[in-house]
Amino acid sequence: MHFRKLLILTILVSPAWAGVVEDVRGALAQHSFTAADLYLKSYVAKNGVTAEYVEAYSWMARSALSNGDYGQANDYAKQTKALALEQLKQRPLDSEPHLPIGLGAAIEVQSQVLAARGQRDQAVAVLQTALRTYGNTSIRARLQKNLNLLSFEGRPAPALRSEQFLGSKPPVLAQLKGSPVLLFFWAHWCGDCKAEAPIITQLRSEFAPKGLTVLGPTRLYGYTAQVENASASDELAYIDAVRHRFYAGLLDMPVPISKYNFDVYGASTTPTIVLLDRAGKVAMYHPGALSYDQLKTEIEKVVAR
Repeated sequence: MHFRKLLILTILVSPAWAGVVEDVRGALAQHSFTAADLYLKSYVAKNGVTAEYVEAYSWMARSALSNGDYGQANDYAKQTKALALEQLKQRPLDSEPHLPIGLGAAIEVQSQVLAARGQRDQAVAVLQTALRTYGNTSIRARLQKNLNLLSFEGRPAPALRSEQFLGSKPPVLAQLKGSPVLLFFWAHWCGDCKAEAPIITQLRSEFAPKGLTVLGPTRLYGYTAQVENASASDELAYIDAVRHRFYAGLLDMPVPISKYNFDVYGASTTPTIVLLDRAGKVAMYHPGALSYDQLKTEIEKVVAR
């Protein structure tokens, strides 16, 4: 059977629970834009343009960017954003989960395409404009992350809020000038964070004699592994339980708890690892996990300065 006919048949008989986002992502994981496009066309023919469709469409932009096809990525991102703005005429951005993901991805891809083409100032402008427009929504941290990737290093580190915390009382960053500082942004649900913890534990033991201080900001998400809508007190207790189970080597690490810190540092990806030099400036900003060797190399640079 011809591939296209076989794919259409697969779409028609796919189970009802198979969402278009998962279908499109699965096709793109197999490097098939053709299959992804057919899933999108099949979905929109049955359901029209929905918030879920917008998120699914955004994956076309992300995949094209990953492939280095900047023209196609920009076209997909532009169309995703246009679809999202049409949806915003009918509902607030955070009225459901798909729309903010799609819009955030579109803006992210547009800025990254500009940066990849050497148009850094234009990329920064796109993100700053988006932050002014959507700074009070759920995509704030994602936008800030992309802006920080372009402009954070070399700047004074923003102060952390620490009215609520676990572990020892967090010091004020300004008081730590003269010492290198590692900020380890983590989340209670994050598997990569748990895997990173032993690496940070080991590196802290190696570099603490040279002045390295480690802080581990986290935040409340409104749920736990057992409760979908958890109270703040229940989630805080759950975070502490996760900390004792998976972060045993870092129990004395100060853990300021604030969404504000995640927004300012753009920690929409967990872990996010930030290194501050002895002058209190950002020396490294890295959304995502790092290996022992990668992180050790960066810490050595900061300690040596």
